[in-house]
Amino acid sequence: MTTFFIIAILALGFLITFQIAKASEYVTVLRGEEKSRKQSNKINAFLLLVFLIVGMIGVYYCNERLKGRILGESASVQGEKVDLMLYITTAITGVVFVITQIALFWFAYKYQASDNRKAYYYPHNNKLELIWTVIPAVTLTILVGFGLYYWFQITGEAPKDAMQVEVVGKQFGWEFRYPGKDKVFGKKYFKEINAEKNNPVGQIWDDPAGRDDVWLEQEMHLVVGKPVKLIIGAKDVIHDVGLSHFRLKMDAVPGTPTTMWFTPKYTTKEMKEKEKNPDFVYEISCDQMCGKGHTGMRGVIIVETQQEFDRWMAGRKPQYLVAHPDLDPALKKAATPAVDSAGAKKDSTIAQLKR
Repeated sequence: MTTFFIIAILALGFLITFQIAKASEYVTVLRGEEKSRKQSNKINAFLLLVFLIVGMIGVYYCNERLKGRILGESASVQGEKVDLMLYITTAITGVVFVITQIALFWFAYKYQASDNRKAYYYPHNNKLELIWTVIPAVTLTILVGFGLYYWFQITGEAPKDAMQVEVVGKQFGWEFRYPGKDKVFGKKYFKEINAEKNNPVGQIWDDPAGRDDVWLEQEMHLVVGKPVKLIIGAKDVIHDVGLSHFRLKMDAVPGTPTTMWFTPKYTTKEMKEKEKNPDFVYEISCDQMCGKGHTGMRGVIIVETQQEFDRWMAGRKPQYLVAHPDLDPALKKAATPAVDSAGAKKDSTIAQLKR
């Protein structure tokens, strides 16, 4: 029913537009084509001037109303430079926008067709063309240069004390792996991936470095004020790690690891207070169309203090022990008292029968 109404409204709109056009054509014939053209020209010129004034007021109003609400403050140290570049670019293009729009609409009004003025033919000017070619080219080169400089910073070598997190995209979710106390990731091989055997990453269990690695889905924990290096990959198609609050993004490509690093500025708790939003969460999203579930490919990032992170990590079980529960010391310890209790109960029963 909704589709029918939409089609009916569109058809009615087309019919009304067609009838207005026909009526305008009849009026033109009755008044005389030249007289009607001149009158329409004056009306359009005036409307263009009105559009300029109303449009500029609208731009100013939207800027004041939405200032600070669209982006908010960057939640990473590196993101501050990205924001600075955005503000500089917006300022430059904003000035150009205002000048060109005023010139465009004002000229359309001032130099409308007139019987008392002859159009001036001005086909070429080398100086003007040089000015409006060189200045934009130099400006864009400077902006691109700064962009490349910042890009190579966040994709270059991370600080030596940076924590490392492996991020893997898949249709349609995120996986995260942390190295254990040895701070070294264990080796992996894609043919070893087997979710049924609790090996979602494809770790090679013979590698001792990987036996304390921790794996989890949809939730990444980071430490505030501590650099973190993300080692990014994908299992199926190309995804993209989108960290809008940190102003960063990086492609996740199957078989080709990519990296970037940044330093979180605020914990999740602090951001809830700054944003005055108790439901605020840092989000990791996929910024590359990757299939029908693309829009729901989101994960949560929890930024916390070092103490909170250490407590959280202490409560995580290495994936090696998840895949080999028979080697888990905690399970063995829990099973021993149960056996002793059963044996003691049996001995007690036998003793009572002997009496």
